[in-house]
Amino acid sequence: MITIQSFEFNYFQENTFLLYDDTREAVLIDCGCCRKEEEQKLSAFISDNQLTLKHLLCTHLHVDHTFGNSFIYKTYGLRPEAHKLDVEQLPPADEQARLFGIRQHVEQVPTEKFLVGNEIIRFGNSELQVLTVPGHSPGSVAFYSQKNGFVIVGDALFAGSIGRTDLWGGNQEILVAAIRDKILSLPDETVIYPGHGPETRVIDEKFDNPYL
Repeated sequence: MITIQSFEFNYFQENTFLLYDDTREAVLIDCGCCRKEEEQKLSAFISDNQLTLKHLLCTHLHVDHTFGNSFIYKTYGLRPEAHKLDVEQLPPADEQARLFGIRQHVEQVPTEKFLVGNEIIRFGNSELQVLTVPGHSPGSVAFYSQKNGFVIVGDALFAGSIGRTDLWGGNQEILVAAIRDKILSLPDETVIYPGHGPETRVIDEKFDNPYL
């Protein structure tokens, strides 16, 4: 059984997810901490629960979801895993921050591994399947656990909305098609954890989301 611990970090109120099972092995998804107190909150939870981080996973490489990558690399020795298209087509995190009017320096950490669709990420006794959901960014992905009935979707899909498509490489037509193909095709009761805002369910987005 996977336990999901969520944190709301940074200027964008971004959702960072820490997943772990009874082996105490864990994966961190979209590390957005950008202040010392946020870093301390995350590391204290990891330490207090005696977790061993195995992967630093990225649904996409927008700066609000990658602020904490340098902290994780320096503290735990993990580099980010992300889709190749985001690595190749998005501006560096520091440049993105400036374009959003953020003066804070954001150190870029080289990607260790390119994620591909349908790949299985393993930690402890658990696994996550990589789903490709481009459109918010060229290489956006989601992480699905069939056994535990949830999917972590980054900024592709929100409760009652979808991700913005006016940033680098965004495309609304591609995004809507990817959501319908990869997310709404999951079992109705699958819980959706987005990159911002509250969780939702596949069945709710099928019938209540005006963009779909």
